[in-house]
Amino acid sequence: MQKALAPEISTWPDEFPQLIGSQCGACSATTFPRQQRCPKCSKADMSDLLLPRRGTVVAWTTQGFPPGAPYAGPTGKDFVPFGVGLVQLGDVIRVEGRLTENDPAKLEFGMEVELTMQPFATDDDGDELVTFWFQPVRKGSDS
Repeated sequence: MQKALAPEISTWPDEFPQLIGSQCGACSATTFPRQQRCPKCSKADMSDLLLPRRGTVVAWTTQGFPPGAPYAGPTGKDFVPFGVGLVQLGDVIRVEGRLTENDPAKLEFGMEVELTMQPFATDDDGDELVTFWFQPVRKGSDS
C-alpha cells in the first residue's frame, strides 16, 4: 500500500496532483507549505492555493550523502544520491524539492520540470511513503 509522507501538502492521490500552498488575502504573499499567518505582513488572512504543476529549475545540486534528521529515507548501502532543485512554479512561488534526475550532466538551469509523486521510503508497516518530486518534462509532454 502507498500513503503520503505528508498528506497535507498535496492533492495526491489525484491523477494530476498539485502542491497546496497558501496565499495572503491582505498582501498576496504566497507560501509553501501552507501557513496560518502571513510571513510578510503577519496577518491571519491565509487561504489555500493550488500551485502550478510545472516550473523551471532556477538552482540545483546533488545530495551525495543522507541528510540529517528528520530525514526518513534510505541510508548506508541503500542510499542513492539524489538531485535537489529550487523550482520556480509559474510566476507564483519557488519551491525546493527532490528531482527525479540525479546525473549532473542531465541537469540544467532553466530546464522545465513537472510535479510527480513517487515512493520515498517504506514505513514500519511495510507501506510505501510517497512524496513530491520534480521530473524533467519530455519534449511534447502536456500534463
